[in-house]
Amino acid sequence: MLTRLSEATRTTSGGKAATLSLLLSHGLAVPHGFFVPSDVRPGRSGDRHALHQAVAAALAQLGDPVVAVRSSALGEDSAEASAAGQYESVIGVHGAEVVCQAIAECRHSARTDRVSRYWARTGGRSPRDSDMAVLVQPVIEAEASGVMFTPHHSGGPIRIESAWGLGLGVVGGAIMPDAYEVAEDGTIDRRVGSKRLRIDLDHVHGGVMTSAVSADKQSSLTLDDDTVAVVAELGRQIAEVCGGPQDIEWAVVGDAVWILQARPITAALPVSPVLDPSVGIDVLRGTPGSHGTVTAAARIVSGPADFAALRRGEIGVCAITDPAWTPLFAVAAGVVTEIGGVLSHAAIVAREYGIPAVLGVDGAVTEIKDGAEIRLNGTAGTITRL
Repeated sequence: MLTRLSEATRTTSGGKAATLSLLLSHGLAVPHGFFVPSDVRPGRSGDRHALHQAVAAALAQLGDPVVAVRSSALGEDSAEASAAGQYESVIGVHGAEVVCQAIAECRHSARTDRVSRYWARTGGRSPRDSDMAVLVQPVIEAEASGVMFTPHHSGGPIRIESAWGLGLGVVGGAIMPDAYEVAEDGTIDRRVGSKRLRIDLDHVHGGVMTSAVSADKQSSLTLDDDTVAVVAELGRQIAEVCGGPQDIEWAVVGDAVWILQARPITAALPVSPVLDPSVGIDVLRGTPGSHGTVTAAARIVSGPADFAALRRGEIGVCAITDPAWTPLFAVAAGVVTEIGGVLSHAAIVAREYGIPAVLGVDGAVTEIKDGAEIRLNGTAGTITRL
């Protein structure tokens, strides 16, 4: 009924599990686990009991750890569409009963309107929940973690974003991460992010918890140069094994770097900007997130309750986004955020949708007036108030 991660194939387990299985076979540090194949459908009570028993036995073999339960849909993590953040992941669950509930939650997320709209926009077929395998692995309690993009073109830099604790804040765009660029010759360019929050396992209540980061850690880099070099070298190895540029999630514990996910990069990143001191006071700067330029009215979006206020063709301006905001991207002509990195799920989806985005614009929701006309340049990372 269940299959070890090391035996995953794309047809039985989807892209996420199959790629991790491939990396395991090449000796990379991937947490061992198991997956529920897409054709295992515990619809009847007897089948549910059998799944519960199988999950309990598999967890016992792993040492009864706290686990992450993640989707591995058949069309997910492909070269054409990442589906980044579209399906549910349940992090920090323990025990067979709760893990089985998380498996059902992951599968149910395939039916959501958000997922249907994503696949309609990217031109793919929306997978049914019956097309979804579900991956279960021990959670790596990271000291620091994040995302890495290997070069999209020969000679380009490796881009890395990181934060303290688990990587959920980096991929979810909830944290302004540290950013590193590793040139082909090994030179490292680094920028300290604010990292005001961190996400860790909640060992008391289960799941995860968010806590404030101390001032000294906010101003400190999460990775030293030696660790950056190790992460970058792993990125090169993974790109070679997988046969192309990769979007990689990783975690650091002591001297070990664990690989949590790898998938093809679906759209090229804008290059990091060279700051122009002559830029006027009407120009706000941020991190280029998605190519393109658009001039339109700005609409301040404070949360899902404001989605209806955004008219098609306007530019959404918000403090933060998360994957639940994806339907907004189908309407907006561009996106501006105060927080979040260029390797976050929201930025990936903006690039796949082909709409310009600028991220990490300090004070955007107060400096930009609701309804004001602005010019958004996602390639240069600028917003001009007209």
